[in-house]
Amino acid sequence: MPYPIQWILSLIFVIQMYLAMALLAIVFTPLAILKRDYAYLACRTYCHWVRLSARWLVGLKSEIRGEVPTDEVLIGAKHQSFFDIILIVSAVPRPKFIMKKQLVWTPIVGYYAKRIGCVAVDRGKRGQAIKKMIADVKSGASLPGQLIIFPQGTRVAAGAHLPYKIGTGVLYEQTEQPLVPAATNVGVFWPRHGVYRKPGLAVVEFLPRIDAGREMKEVMAELETTVETASDRLMAEAGFEGAVKTS
Repeated sequence: MPYPIQWILSLIFVIQMYLAMALLAIVFTPLAILKRDYAYLACRTYCHWVRLSARWLVGLKSEIRGEVPTDEVLIGAKHQSFFDIILIVSAVPRPKFIMKKQLVWTPIVGYYAKRIGCVAVDRGKRGQAIKKMIADVKSGASLPGQLIIFPQGTRVAAGAHLPYKIGTGVLYEQTEQPLVPAATNVGVFWPRHGVYRKPGLAVVEFLPRIDAGREMKEVMAELETTVETASDRLMAEAGFEGAVKTS
């Protein structure tokens, strides 16, 4: 498809994506206030719509691979763009994220994030936030579910490298929960910034879990190797030249 047409379709897709968010908020928010299950339903409905409309409008198909975790686990996920969040939330039953504190004040997103149990982190006080979150998990104050963590701490462009931060290891050690690595190639088609969306197959792949109770340094090394290797494989599969091809 010629670039100008794909760019116009991408713009239409982005506009309708935010309109859909507003419409679903009008429908679901009164219900979500009364019962938390409706907040999860609203998030899943929105994510499935984004996946469907991406396929219809810009030719961006999406796929979940691997065993989807449904119990109380940590998910250490590669984060390349908003689309990997969409895919994960569409797949797991009780998603919650560690997110930037500023997002709490974002219309619609902030309310639903709090309603499903996301943890807002002040980047300037990350250590204090982690301590509080660990205390909440241990005391039962936090909502049960799948806690999604981005070990690199931010979105990372396809092919770029950023070190993994120790926070994921601390949470793994202190919560005593299994850790499920998750790889992706979404950044090849849906970049961190900009409107243009490329056609293709975006994938989030859940990889074999790392059992609780192992040594933190060893787990962090395994997490990074596993996620980066799998993400490189998925990006190479998508035709990204900067990815390392593996057998």
